[in-house]
Amino acid sequence: MKLCYCDESGTGDEPIAVMVGVVVDAQRMHVTKEHWSSLLSSLSRVVGKELMEIHTRDFYSGNGVWRDIPGHERSRVISMVFDWLAERHHHIVYTSITKSAYFISLKAGQIPAELSTPWRFLGLHLLLSVQRHFQNQKGVKGNTIFVFDNEERERLRFTDMVFNPPAWSDSYYSKTKRRGRLDQIVDVPYFGDSKEVALLQVADFVAYFLRRYAEIKDAGSPPRYPDEMDKVSGWIKTLKSCSISGSAIYSSTGRCDCSEMFFSHAPESIRQLHRS
Repeated sequence: MKLCYCDESGTGDEPIAVMVGVVVDAQRMHVTKEHWSSLLSSLSRVVGKELMEIHTRDFYSGNGVWRDIPGHERSRVISMVFDWLAERHHHIVYTSITKSAYFISLKAGQIPAELSTPWRFLGLHLLLSVQRHFQNQKGVKGNTIFVFDNEERERLRFTDMVFNPPAWSDSYYSKTKRRGRLDQIVDVPYFGDSKEVALLQVADFVAYFLRRYAEIKDAGSPPRYPDEMDKVSGWIKTLKSCSISGSAIYSSTGRCDCSEMFFSHAPESIRQLHRS
């Protein structure tokens, strides 16, 4: 059994939105939680205040409790978190949209009604990617439970869509008559509080830096410091090493209409991530 912990970054005024899932074997969850708690304890001692979670935006910018932590030390912690993730052999699944392109297509009626918000668009793409990646592995039917960070405005409609998957999404994973829709997904998604669910914090952390990578590469966002692009690219290289197959997320060839929809609305740097 696997659990996929998901969080998003950039669903406010940012030009690009990203959602990331961290896929973990259930039998190793207790060790992962203990190690993440140890990291938070170490950081709490550094800032002199108990931390329940890392607010990645404030951490990276050196705001709030991180104000007195020098940039090179924060950079070291970021590298440590990405290495920590790779060493534990957890899988990463990701998706992204350029919001201006998405809203143009939505207004033109080119986005299915079920995906009328960026959050739902990203969330379904994660589920479909996990379905396509794991469905041909033996002995893993009904394998993954999804846990999302609390999103009250989306919970009911998204849950209903997952409970009754739209037929137009079948082609994404080449559904056959003998296979149930989204048969790799256990039940409907669950929603939790990131303060209480450690891996949601990890998903938020990774999503932030994947979005920052796309903003610099595709949205013309200037680097905040001289070697930012080099550093962020290094962190994303580590992310690629533990991602599920890129073809399950953004296939380079043979895309159906459903797959093409997700591909065409993603920033170039994200859809080409595994080919760069």
